Amino acid sequence: MLVPVLLVVASLAVLYFGADFLVKGSSSLAVRLGISPLVVGLTVVAFGTSAPELLVSVQSALDGTPGIAVGNVMGSNIFNICVILGISAMIYPLRVNPRLIRFDMPVMLLATVLFVVIFRNGVFARWAGILFFAGICAYMVYCIYKAKRGEVAETDEEIRPTKSWVLDIVFMVAGLGLLVWGSGLLVDNVVVIAKTLGWSEAVIGLTIVAAGTSMPELATSVVAAVKGRTDIAIGNVVGSNIFNLLAVLGLTATIAPVETNQINWLDMGVMVGSSLLLLPFMRTGFRIGRGEGIVLFAIYAAYTLYLLV
Repeated sequence: MLVPVLLVVASLAVLYFGADFLVKGSSSLAVRLGISPLVVGLTVVAFGTSAPELLVSVQSALDGTPGIAVGNVMGSNIFNICVILGISAMIYPLRVNPRLIRFDMPVMLLATVLFVVIFRNGVFARWAGILFFAGICAYMVYCIYKAKRGEVAETDEEIRPTKSWVLDIVFMVAGLGLLVWGSGLLVDNVVVIAKTLGWSEAVIGLTIVAAGTSMPELATSVVAAVKGRTDIAIGNVVGSNIFNLLAVLGLTATIAPVETNQINWLDMGVMVGSSLLLLPFMRTGFRIGRGEGIVLFAIYAAYTLYLLV
């Protein structure tokens, strides 16, 4: 039992550094090619920080553990809202960009509700995966179009390129390699732990795997909050949730349709409820305060306690 636990911890570290390398190399290369920091953030960084979820979910579906595949996406979205935004808001009240309320939040809520409607019987077929993946492609095209028209304000986040494009490529290849290795290591060992403890695949996916694959988002948002760049902290979470549903789940189901009876209505209710709760929190003075951060974190603590007990 000790060895699988240690290997899970090691795999989480591998995933974290893999995502960090991928984001660093690809962001640097994109800026070197003249792509604006905003477009890099909407595309490269968003894909990079969601890469652990993508690879773990695809690997789980291919390995015949669909509970982990779906639980990973749902758990990551709940973790992103309740833990990452909760902790970030407790560190520094988060200023909300009105664009998030007008466009990105409605996209996230629509994707969340649509997923629950399609997955209500425990099946997420290939056609649904194709539909969701087409959705992320349309979202990306729209974001880039708006950015190039100058209709989206640039952030103050500066992306500095590395010393050479060769180093960019090295970071990208190393990052992808670590992500592939880490995802396989994580899935194999959490399955062993789940069987030993008698926990379902879904519970493991909703807790350990979800928290682990969300480490890049957690690091990004907390650092942004500490630096007072609160728009980045919130945008990172909303963008990541959109990617998790449309890109991660979409691509996973396109490759290997998902079917499991281990996800219940409470799990889906917590995901939808926390997503809906975020909207009035954002609209109250266009900020998420420390009190609201505490509420979000308390929801996750209660939910996790319920899952484990």
